[in-house]
Amino acid sequence: MLAPCAGRVLPVTDCVDPVFAGQLVGPGVVIDPPDGETTVTSPIEGTVVKVHPHAFVVAGGATGVLVHLGINTVRLEGRGFEVHATQGARVTAGDPMVTWDPAALPDEVAGEAISRQVPVVVLDVPADSLDLSALPEKVGGGDVLFTTE
Repeated sequence: MLAPCAGRVLPVTDCVDPVFAGQLVGPGVVIDPPDGETTVTSPIEGTVVKVHPHAFVVAGGATGVLVHLGINTVRLEGRGFEVHATQGARVTAGDPMVTWDPAALPDEVAGEAISRQVPVVVLDVPADSLDLSALPEKVGGGDVLFTTE
């Protein structure tokens, strides 16, 4: 699993969103990206199952991965995101998916706090089923983040 963007790496349990923190979507990590425009890339090779301006899912083999650009960013209705991928397309790890600037996010939209945290979660596996004992503290975009079996 490659890091879809650079930043500080935290356990998903540290996510500000209780759904991600509770691993209800799946186990994984959160990346706290730095300021500045960046292109978030696919963490694996596979098919783009879903793509929204604020999130995308790529499935490859038995692994599906959700990358969510920020928390409550769905409320921005696409403002501030440039989508490069199309649903159903084949991608390789490192292909560009969405460009955004975390520093350009508002503090809140429609009364909901906005966070720049980027959850990267593996779908359809039980909570706490990944070995994340060797997580790096920081990653560059495209660095190895963790491995799955």
